Amino acid sequence: MSYLLRDALIEPSGVAGMDNAQLACLVAQARNSRLLASLAARLAEAGVLSQLPGAAQRHFDGATLVHEKQRRDLAYDADLVRKALATRGIPLLLLKGGAYIAAELPVSHGRLITDIDILVPKSDLPAAEAALNTQGWASPPISAYDASYYRRWSHEIPALHNARRDTTLDVHHNILPPTAGPTIDAGLLLRDRREVSPGIYTLSYRDMVIHSATHLFQEGEFHHGLRDVWDLDRMLRDFPARDPSFWDGLVERAALLQLETPLYHGLNYAQQVFKTPVPAEVMAEAQSPLRKLRKPLMDFLYLRAFRPDHPETRLPLTDTALYLLYVRSHYLRMPLHLLLPHLARKAWMRRMDQRDGTTQ
Repeated sequence: MSYLLRDALIEPSGVAGMDNAQLACLVAQARNSRLLASLAARLAEAGVLSQLPGAAQRHFDGATLVHEKQRRDLAYDADLVRKALATRGIPLLLLKGGAYIAAELPVSHGRLITDIDILVPKSDLPAAEAALNTQGWASPPISAYDASYYRRWSHEIPALHNARRDTTLDVHHNILPPTAGPTIDAGLLLRDRREVSPGIYTLSYRDMVIHSATHLFQEGEFHHGLRDVWDLDRMLRDFPARDPSFWDGLVERAALLQLETPLYHGLNYAQQVFKTPVPAEVMAEAQSPLRKLRKPLMDFLYLRAFRPDHPETRLPLTDTALYLLYVRSHYLRMPLHLLLPHLARKAWMRRMDQRDGTTQ
C-alpha cells in the first residue's frame, strides 16, 4: 500500500477509489503523523470526504471536531493572553500553529496544536511572565538545574501552565537558543510582524516560512516532521499569491537572519515530498557548494524521517537515521563544551530519579 498519506495530500481525488483496507492504512498513517484533521480538510475541500464509507468518515469527523475545539480554545486563550500582556504594554505575537489559525491561513485547515507559542522581546520577559502569572499561567515545579538552564541557555522560559484552562504557554524571546550557531536578531522578527486581528500579531509571511523550516531542521522533533513539511508546502503555495514579491526577498531575508541552511532544507524537502512549486532561481540562490555536497547524506536521513511511523511506509535504517538526526539537533543547539556536561548531568539526574523511585 506504500505511502498513501503523501499521495492523498497531493491528489485527494485518488482516495475516492480506495478500498476499506487502503482507507484503514491511510487513516493510521495520517493519525501517526498528526495529519488526520488536515487530511480531512483536504478531502472535504476536494469534495471527496462525503464519498467515503461511513466508517472512514467517522475517523475524519472525529479529528475535525478536535481541530474545531482547538480553534475555539485558541481564540479564547489568545484573548486572555493578549489582555494580560497589554497590562504591561507588550503585544501578543503568536508563533507556529497558533499563528496559522489566528491568521485564518489555508495552512491552518485541520492544523492541530498542543500548546500556544508566543514571542516577546527579551527585555520584556520579566514583565510578561509577571503579567501572565497574575492571570493563572505559572511554571510547574522543576529542578533548580533545569530552571537555571532555561534562564541561561534557552530561547524560552520554562513552559507556563494554566490549571483552570488546562493550557500550556511557551514564551519565547527568540526562535533558537543563544548557544546555537546562528546569532538571530529577534528584533528583526518583531519589527516586521503582521497584525491579524486587533492586538494579535504573527510573523511576516517570509519569517513564518523561515521559522517553520528552522524549527523543523534545527530542533530535531520528527515525530510530526511530515506535518511540518506539509505546513511549508501550504505556505509556499499560498504566500506568493498574497505577496507577489514573496520569492524575491525570501533567501535574502534568511541570510539576514543567518538561517539560509534551514530555509534551503525546507524548500528542498517540500519539493521532494509534496512537489511544492519553488522557482528554480530561488533554489539555486538558496543552495551552496557545501549544501550540494551534503545533499545525498541529508536526503538519506530526512527522507526517512519524513514518513509516518507505519509498517507500510518505514524504510530500512529509519531508526538509524532518526538517531543521527537526534544527535545532529543537539550538536546544532549547543557546542560540545556545553553539550557534553549538560547531557552527562541530565543522565545522572535521570539515574537518581529512577533509583529513588525503586527505593520508595
